[in-house]
Amino acid sequence: MFNKLLLATHNQGKITELKSMLSPYNIEVLSALDLELPDIEETGTTFAENAILKATELSAISGLPCLADDSGLCVDALDGRPGVYSARYAPNRDFDAAMDMLIKELKDSGNNDWSAHFSCVLALKIPEQSIRLFEGRIDGTIISTKKGAKGFGFDPIFIPNGYQQTFAEMSKEQKSTLSHRGKALQQFIKEVFQTE
Repeated sequence: MFNKLLLATHNQGKITELKSMLSPYNIEVLSALDLELPDIEETGTTFAENAILKATELSAISGLPCLADDSGLCVDALDGRPGVYSARYAPNRDFDAAMDMLIKELKDSGNNDWSAHFSCVLALKIPEQSIRLFEGRIDGTIISTKKGAKGFGFDPIFIPNGYQQTFAEMSKEQKSTLSHRGKALQQFIKEVFQTE
């Protein structure tokens, strides 16, 4: 078992969410931002490839166990885009602009089915051990008006199936039990902390 874990991200929203979910497990959680580590270029074509790439490289640089995630929004009417390019969909990772672009693209498509899902793959790389993967998915619908100020990324325009609120209107606790990242992290916690 390890007592330090590096999160392979500079995204403050992800850092806050993951640190909060790992807080009960008596482990020091650091991020690539905390340690001023480089942002690893995501050259993979799948969420799994990108997560493995980031976990492997930052574990090698830091010597620490590293948890990396790659996640994104996949919209049915756009053939699964933006997908692995979700963070790079808009210039300078401006998600406000990205949401506007996505809504415009959906309106222009003429398709009234705005079904979508968020996917997340977490990769855990512990030095000297093989990589382990954990996956989560949440299905829902894109809406044309942003709602809510919580969350980050595309949260203000995504309503999970069976709910009336966007992710950005939900409490951190509610979102973490439903979200793609929450589901993947629950798998990680179960396998890593609750079985050892």
